[in-house]
Amino acid sequence: MRRGPSLPLPAPASGERHDWDTLKSLFPYLWRYRNRVGLAMLCLLSAKFANVGVPLIFKQLIDGLTITREQAFVVVPAALLVAYGVLRFSTSMFTEFREIVFAKVTQESVRRISLEVFRHLHSLSLRFHLDRQTGGLTRDIERGTRSIGSLISYTLYSILPTLVEITLVVGILLKKYEPSFAVITLATLSLYIGFTISVTNWRTALRRQANELDSAANARAVDSLLNYETVKYFNNEAFEAGRYDAQLQTWIAAQLRNQYSLSALNLGQALIIACGVTAMMWRATAGVVNGTMTVGDIVLVNAFLIQLYIPLNFLGVMYREIRQALTDIERMFGLLKTGREVEDRPDATELPAGALSVRFDRVDFHYDPKRQILHGVSFEVPAGKTIAIVGHSGSGKSTVARLLYRFYDVSGGAVYVGDLDTRAIKQDALRRAIGIVPQDTVLFNDTIRYNIEYGRPGASEEEILAAARAAQLHDFVAHLPDGYQTRVGERGLKLSGGEKQRVAIARALLKNPPILIFDEATSALDSKTEKAIQSQIEAAARGRTAIVIAHRLSTVMNADEILVLDGGRIVERGAHASLLSQNGPYAAMWALQQQEALETNT
Repeated sequence: MRRGPSLPLPAPASGERHDWDTLKSLFPYLWRYRNRVGLAMLCLLSAKFANVGVPLIFKQLIDGLTITREQAFVVVPAALLVAYGVLRFSTSMFTEFREIVFAKVTQESVRRISLEVFRHLHSLSLRFHLDRQTGGLTRDIERGTRSIGSLISYTLYSILPTLVEITLVVGILLKKYEPSFAVITLATLSLYIGFTISVTNWRTALRRQANELDSAANARAVDSLLNYETVKYFNNEAFEAGRYDAQLQTWIAAQLRNQYSLSALNLGQALIIACGVTAMMWRATAGVVNGTMTVGDIVLVNAFLIQLYIPLNFLGVMYREIRQALTDIERMFGLLKTGREVEDRPDATELPAGALSVRFDRVDFHYDPKRQILHGVSFEVPAGKTIAIVGHSGSGKSTVARLLYRFYDVSGGAVYVGDLDTRAIKQDALRRAIGIVPQDTVLFNDTIRYNIEYGRPGASEEEILAAARAAQLHDFVAHLPDGYQTRVGERGLKLSGGEKQRVAIARALLKNPPILIFDEATSALDSKTEKAIQSQIEAAARGRTAIVIAHRLSTVMNADEILVLDGGRIVERGAHASLLSQNGPYAAMWALQQQEALETNT
């Protein structure tokens, strides 16, 4: 099968930001818990008021202790000491209350967004999943979900509290002291924020480049590990290691540039803070010398400086982290905006119960507009009948199954199930009505029982065992040490091709749908097992609408009608005996396979 043009993972254009769009996308998830958010904000304000009150009480204590030692315990009210301790404790208490109240908001928001991305990925077309790189995609989702929690936490736990505290401190300085203190504070703050924003914006491009290279390296490693056997077959371990190392070296160079820029940012921030602290202490010392400020005042100003310095420095760190988090989640949020190639119509309907017919009406289809796969294909499978589709590799046989499942929409014509165009049927209802044994069976890294039960989650033990027996699988499983609890490994690699195919047959039989598709269902089986399973396939298809896609013509001899595909066109159709008598392409294929079978037996 030829794939369409490669679909890269969604990513912002170089230098383009969508920060406000991202924040607006987060808002509905927080709004679900608005009462908790409001309570958390109240705790936040209470904690900051208590924190700012501590230096004020401390100033009163210092000024009270500047008198003689004998008078100290009389002059200094005990209430000040109590208030000092209460405010210290209140700062921590309200901060922890805020964390407790808001924890559920953060975790539930991350859960809901992760679930939405997961569901959206499953709703995207087969074309998207064929072209994606699993390693890079999973790394983007992992970083994105982690960064969502960080973004919410940094914004509401760090940025807002810092702004509240800066506002309170500047207000107190303006009211209690000469304007120069507030001017120096605001000037330092403005320089710090301006410098941080400008340098961080420059660093964002470096961060994005590092992330791209990280995803690429991870995708290359995962792809190589998924193809472990192929690597071994061709003795290419060193080649794969060299490709991975080349990717890692490029990533390291990007990481080093990122670290150098971070060091430059930190040094610049430290210089601005040092200048601001020096200017503030100079003004405070001058006030004490000329008698306009007390020792308590200089202690107060110093305490405010310390309290401002810590959140101001933290503000820079948080801004960097928020920008980096926004960069990390852009790709994940881009996935949510990836359009679905196949969508349900607003008026899409359910399928009626009972047996269903299948009809292809002059169907055209292509994966790539440059190469047409199907050309005006028309056929009908009456309810309860079996039709077989045969042809050489690349003739379009498996494409028929994908179109019936509506993994893609047809380029022309229509596919009908019952009397309904598949585009007018809800996808969920359509796929519930179809069971398939695919040519390439991929199993979950779980037990044999789980993989069979996947056909109908919640099925009883008796139903699972009956499906396994019908697929000629039970005896094999019964001899395994762990029986049905045997784990099959990633993608089912611990089982042989034939064993995997029998699990797939059991899974399809357990689903018990009105329409069955067997896409080269016995291709990985030996002749003896093939004959045993063939009778079970015919039994399973009895009373159902069945489409058997096959390369081996011996497996389709009893079909009600056989279609011969060649180059995406039906070149012959009829029953087995009729097609042989026509002495056309089918007869030629039959003769060739009979000759191959004879040579194999001899």
